[in-house]
Amino acid sequence: MKVAIASDHGGVNIRQEIIKLMDEMGIEYEDLGAECGVSVDYPDYALPVARKVASGEVDRGILVCGTGIGMSIAANKVEGIRCALVHDTFSAKATREHNDSNVLAMGERVIGAGLARDIAKIWLTTEFEGGRHENRVNKIKAIEQNK
Repeated sequence: MKVAIASDHGGVNIRQEIIKLMDEMGIEYEDLGAECGVSVDYPDYALPVARKVASGEVDRGILVCGTGIGMSIAANKVEGIRCALVHDTFSAKATREHNDSNVLAMGERVIGAGLARDIAKIWLTTEFEGGRHENRVNKIKAIEQNK
């Protein structure tokens, strides 16, 4: 698995924690910044991650901003992206099993680093169940294609 990860200025600390986690797990990743806490615009970081996931260049993406909301909204504008804003472990597991989410968004001002690591680990290791959920994901894809 290869993951693209990025944050704006509001998510730098949690992004660094998730990078450490992926190093520990032996997961290949591409870090797309931001490099400091100086104010930047979250769409400038969400879009490159979403495009890499949508194109198949990477398997999944992780985005962090202050709340996770802006990143998730921006990422979900890219066709093929199912970005889930997650702040608890139950939802991290459910969104992989039921929604086949391919991008995870979190908010550094909402959760701490320990919980963010737990969420990311669950999300990175949980597989899509398929079955009855496959039909639902296909309906989402059809919406994107205006069918």
